[in-house]
Amino acid sequence: MRKVAVNTAIQATSHNPWFISEWEILLRMVLALVLGGLIGFEREQSNHAAGLRTNALVCLGSCLLMLLSEHGFAEFVNEPNVRLDPARLAAQVITGIGFLGAGTILFTGKSITGLTTAASLWVVSAIGLAVGAGFLFAAASATIMVLLILWFLNKLEKKYIAGKKEHHLSIVADERTTLFQAISALMLEREITIRKITLQEYGDVELEEPRVMLKLNVSYPNSGNIIVLLDEIKRLEGVHAVSTE
Repeated sequence: MRKVAVNTAIQATSHNPWFISEWEILLRMVLALVLGGLIGFEREQSNHAAGLRTNALVCLGSCLLMLLSEHGFAEFVNEPNVRLDPARLAAQVITGIGFLGAGTILFTGKSITGLTTAASLWVVSAIGLAVGAGFLFAAASATIMVLLILWFLNKLEKKYIAGKKEHHLSIVADERTTLFQAISALMLEREITIRKITLQEYGDVELEEPRVMLKLNVSYPNSGNIIVLLDEIKRLEGVHAVSTE
């Protein structure tokens, strides 16, 4: 009779949505750590601001908050005048991750960097929440998809899209019309589109031959090599320095 009562209690507890065993808590936290670490490892390999430790911590912390939100207040379920919302605490994770992701976004005045890192942190927090809520298949599937996006689409972007982005060239040269014509001819030969040209005085005006700073915003073709272009410009007579951003 006693054995039947114990079995009945165990079954009732196992079907209780507010109950979770310590082993299952540990399993979910370890899984969140692993999934976040996988994405963080890819970010670390690419030398991004949010790497292995950051992503692993975000995923683990999100999982812990989800577990706390769902099961941390189970003892108050049967209390009168108490209504528990298992999503309320976890929902605040998204707001917190917004502040963390904003710290990885940089505006240099010419371009914005860190958007992908911020987005990956946001997805990693969602994966942690999914693990904490018990959606293990969804969390694992999302991790695989994120890794494919960060690795495969990155390769695809570099091959077919990155080359079409603008490069900023700065050229210090003597003020010669023939030199400007030579630079234009070189750009035309390499099928480089000049988007913007800025010309300003450079250095000491008392030099025998005045120098200028020529700034070019150019779109480079996919098949081109920017280092080769810089070397060819540097070899032109009258060019003293050339750099790119």
